[in-house]
Amino acid sequence: MSDILCEWLNREVKLSRAVDPKSFPKEFSTGYLIGEILHKYELQDDFNQFSQSRVANSKLNNFSRLEPTFQLLGVQFDQHEAQNIMTEQHGAATKLLYQLYVALEKKKKAGLTGVAMEAMRPAAPAKLQGIESKLYRERLRNLMPRQTDLRLQQVSEHFEMKSKHMENKIACIQFAEQQKVQKIQEEQRAQDIEKHRKGRRRQNEIMARIQAAIIQIPKPPLNRTLKAIEAQKLLKKKKEAEDVYMEIKTFEKFMRKESPTSSSTQVTDSNVQDTLQIQELDSTAPDTTAQTTTELLSTYSDDEYIRKIQKRLEEDSFAREQREKRRRKMLMEQLIAHEAQEEAYREEQLVNRLMRQSQQERRIAVQLMHVRHEKEVLWQNRIFREKQYEERRLKEFQEALDREAALAKQEKIDYEEHICKERDLHEKIAAERAEARYKKHYSMCWEVIDQIIDLSAKTGEYRMLTNNLIPMKLMRDWKELFFNGKPIYEQASIEPLPTEPTPEQLVELDKMNLLDEKDYDEYKSMVGEWCPPEEHSGSKPPPNNNILGHVVHRLMDIVYPPMPEHPPPVFPPFPIQGCVLGKLFSGKSTCVKFLEEACNIQVLSIETLVQDSIKAFHESEMKSESSLIPREAESSGKQNEVLKRPPSASASQVSETVPKSMSLDGTKGNGLVGKESSHQEMKSSESKDEVSKLSVRACLGAASEKLLKKGKNIPDELLVDIMVEAIKRTPQKKGWVMDGFPMTINQAKLLEKALTGSDSDKAETKDEKSKKPSLVTDPGAPKDPPLSPPAFDFALLLDISDTTVLERVAGMKDKSGSSQIQLEDSDQASDLELKEREKIDLVRDQIQHRIAGFLDNWPKLEKWFSVQQNILVKVNGETEKNLLCKRIKEILLEEIAKKENRSKTGKKRS
Repeated sequence: MSDILCEWLNREVKLSRAVDPKSFPKEFSTGYLIGEILHKYELQDDFNQFSQSRVANSKLNNFSRLEPTFQLLGVQFDQHEAQNIMTEQHGAATKLLYQLYVALEKKKKAGLTGVAMEAMRPAAPAKLQGIESKLYRERLRNLMPRQTDLRLQQVSEHFEMKSKHMENKIACIQFAEQQKVQKIQEEQRAQDIEKHRKGRRRQNEIMARIQAAIIQIPKPPLNRTLKAIEAQKLLKKKKEAEDVYMEIKTFEKFMRKESPTSSSTQVTDSNVQDTLQIQELDSTAPDTTAQTTTELLSTYSDDEYIRKIQKRLEEDSFAREQREKRRRKMLMEQLIAHEAQEEAYREEQLVNRLMRQSQQERRIAVQLMHVRHEKEVLWQNRIFREKQYEERRLKEFQEALDREAALAKQEKIDYEEHICKERDLHEKIAAERAEARYKKHYSMCWEVIDQIIDLSAKTGEYRMLTNNLIPMKLMRDWKELFFNGKPIYEQASIEPLPTEPTPEQLVELDKMNLLDEKDYDEYKSMVGEWCPPEEHSGSKPPPNNNILGHVVHRLMDIVYPPMPEHPPPVFPPFPIQGCVLGKLFSGKSTCVKFLEEACNIQVLSIETLVQDSIKAFHESEMKSESSLIPREAESSGKQNEVLKRPPSASASQVSETVPKSMSLDGTKGNGLVGKESSHQEMKSSESKDEVSKLSVRACLGAASEKLLKKGKNIPDELLVDIMVEAIKRTPQKKGWVMDGFPMTINQAKLLEKALTGSDSDKAETKDEKSKKPSLVTDPGAPKDPPLSPPAFDFALLLDISDTTVLERVAGMKDKSGSSQIQLEDSDQASDLELKEREKIDLVRDQIQHRIAGFLDNWPKLEKWFSVQQNILVKVNGETEKNLLCKRIKEILLEEIAKKENRSKTGKKRS
């Protein structure tokens, strides 16, 4: 079947790229090739909107456009089939292609076009099919995960594989290190054993030498004394000298006998014989002598032979003389060498006698050798002990490393357990919030349905009684009650109205007031029952009378004098004004610190400002000691003195509120009448004078400390006052960014009023009043002032999930635990670190409630910043720190550039 489909797709349809049975799941997972097949058969007109991309949105687009065509062909196709094809399930694409092949072949045989098939389909099934197509798209969108989820899954799988690889690599490295350490330990142990053996062997040899050195020297006999030995040697030497002398004398005598006595030329037989004898004695080769004798005998009578003999005899005599000289020289050399040897021997004997040790000296030498041996043993023992200490230190270090690894592993397990517990608690709180929301919505829906039922029942009752005729006024009254959420049926009778009415009677009174107000509005507008009859339809209500309007509004101003409007506060133009909001541990403080360093911007943190205010109160900061306040801020403070609770109140106003309830020394301002002495009155007056001299920040710090000591929260008005005072102290050339403030919609409105002077609540009530019709209009009424720009140039939200917040809190706990172990080991924990640790513990205990508080307050703040002021910018806070800081810096620079452009445009217009 796969071969048939491949032949059909590659030869008949001729797709843009060739396919084979193995690549069916991958090639057809996007739906693009299926759309191309239908386009070839003129069934897919919107093929130009198909995409070849493999992302989730492209797949959803392609298969959403394919579903109506499949239904037109009668191919069974739903969201599950689409999901199987998109996820490359085995056999899903082949099955669909086979069904499509069969359906297209039937269409080809029937000769029908797509338009004809669409026209032949009945209207009712077509409409039903359109509804099913919408449901199919919704279901397919729910089944198919988002591309971001798929990428996140791929990234997580990649990092899981990487972490497993790293763990395996670390395990291999640790195993190799352990083997290396074991090998080194074994080699060290073998070396220690060998050194120990050598030491023992050396010790045994030294002991053997010591034992062998102890020798008992016997006393020499009498004939072996030094003088006797010298006398014997002298006699021996004399004897040897006499023997040599006699031998030399005998040799010289023999030589004289052998030398020739005459120089006669005749040679006798006796001379020849003597010569032959001498040659026989001196010759070393007997054969040569015999040959010479034979030759002499044979040539005896010849003269030539005689001359040869004479010549030979001369040569022999000369040779004999030379031999004697050499012999004599050799003897003299031997004699000299013998004397030198004797002299050396005598010197050696003399040295030995001089160096000969006594028994006591030998004993001292042995003792010295013992001491040297003991010293060497001590040295070896010390080296061995140092090695043992080193091994013990290494062992303890290894044990400490193992202990730290075990503690780290246990901390990791505790960290995971803590994260699981926090997640479970967060899921439980989220479920409770969802259930409360569901109950709230359910109660609202129940009230609406109850009112609808009441309206329907009331209408049905009147129709039964009045024959389907209901008075128009009554119907309008019912509608008004229904639209305002009031019950239609009477709850209680108010004829005898008591002094303390019940809740049901109060509801009835509200209904009456609502209907009376409606009747009055109809009367003023001349509609409803106050509409003029048809015969007087031509006469319209009289036009507006300016004189009457002026008189009426003048009388209203006299009777009810209007409150004077306060001028808006004046602040110096800052380069940038903004706030960074987000959940706890979303990175707000890190980002604003980065902005403070990189862009020279003042960071305003409400916690730090409250602490600075309390510190200024404790240090009794006076007006002269406070930082310089710009003139614009001072003038705005004077203008805002008329307000009920101005955010920029002066030091005298705040100081007046503080002593009334509590003086600086902790006593109440009123005191007990009749019991205070004049001294106390003077003291209290002095304290009031001191408070009046304090700066605004110190007075605000005094009020904050008073509330905190009572265990109460600081009200929003006081927090806004502290923040505005910090803004006043900010240099004009530096912009400012608030860290995590405002936290509620009330704080946002109060801050808006303090910085711009606009009150959103009053504006809403004014708009409601302006919507109501009036009899006459005031011609001299002032025009509405233009809308003032918002207090902030931007509001930045660092958006992170609750799970990330819990993980970061657990990570902070882990770091604090490790630092606590280090501090306990070093015993140098400072107060600041202890406070930081206590703060982390407090935040960890309150994390769930703070997350819930943010989720409760953020929808209103989001509506305030995005809909009403249009300054909200959302940034993903789960990215890396460097990328996040870079992104926030870009946003800040863009806002500064926009503000500069707006200011330049305003100057040009002016």
